[in-house]
Amino acid sequence: MRKVCYISGTRADFGLMRSALTAVHEHPALDLSVIVTGMHLSRAHGNTVAEIEASGLRICARVPVPLEPATGATMARNLGTMLGAFVDVMEVERPDIVLLLGDRGEMLAGALAGIHLNIPVAHIHGGERSGTVDEPVRHAISKLSHLHFTATEAARERLVRMGEDPAHIQVTGAPGLDDLVESRIPDRDATMRARGLDPARPFALLMYHPVLQEAATAADDITAILAALQAADLQILALMPNADAGSDGVRAALSSVRGAPGLVLHDHLARPDFIAAMACADLMVGNSSAGIIEAASFGTPVLNIGPRQNLRERNANILDVAVAAELGDGIRAMLTKGRFPATNIYRRPGGGRAADRIADALAAAVLDERLLMKVNRY
Repeated sequence: MRKVCYISGTRADFGLMRSALTAVHEHPALDLSVIVTGMHLSRAHGNTVAEIEASGLRICARVPVPLEPATGATMARNLGTMLGAFVDVMEVERPDIVLLLGDRGEMLAGALAGIHLNIPVAHIHGGERSGTVDEPVRHAISKLSHLHFTATEAARERLVRMGEDPAHIQVTGAPGLDDLVESRIPDRDATMRARGLDPARPFALLMYHPVLQEAATAADDITAILAALQAADLQILALMPNADAGSDGVRAALSSVRGAPGLVLHDHLARPDFIAAMACADLMVGNSSAGIIEAASFGTPVLNIGPRQNLRERNANILDVAVAAELGDGIRAMLTKGRFPATNIYRRPGGGRAADRIADALAAAVLDERLLMKVNRY
């Protein structure tokens, strides 16, 4: 059987990849293992490795890294720690393919390990833009990868312009949309009561992550966002941020209002609970990729704040604003507009499961010397 090794560092990447990982695990020609690192192993971030354990997927290694202090220096040092550890694991596991998602540091370390061990690297969600440190990291992973599974045709075209071989790029759609289609969403009243919110009042789902280049202002930014939402008389269901530079300030600001009337704060929501909240929220606020990619499948209005998702392809349900002065106007505009048609550019035309396309492509790929000796096509 062909051995596939996936690297997971956050609740977000595992939630997005769960359908694809399950499809790989269940494919008769594939054998899946998972290297777990980063926030998954942190109690402060929900100890979400438990979700991977509960899924029945085989964890081949756990690679802890320090998450404090939450600075760019910590992020950079962790790249070296993870790279060394991933090489050791891969030398033992000897996977036939290293599978990666997106733009995070653990994925970059995994790509570097794989290419130096002469293991083909497959990358999902390459070719997209974001305008912060995430964008060059994403493109670096793409240039280190041999197989590409893009969410949109525009992302595929961008990879071709970057010099990637068109024969090795497949538009699969976003795998994180698979479980949105398949999930049975509880009704709004049940979802809100389960989170301690009043179903008779509107609520906003808040997810705000720090941006490396703006880490110094992250605490002030989340404070301004909370004030604007409260001024609009919205209930707030807020999730704690990731562990990137600036997250200490965001976590402290959120923790300081824990227990305030109309505000519910969670370190983590299990994927089904998060999907239910996103589906019935009157407004999604912040800078999470879930607002850009997933929320459109429910027609949920999204107020996207700041540069973290800059230049990514937009669905019609997105309104972009800067922090501070534009927040109040943006909140009022989206609440007045209400829900949008449930259409999504990140779902491949014709529908179907991205997960199955990815698993089938991993099983069928020709892993020969031509693939490994990659060069720019221009």
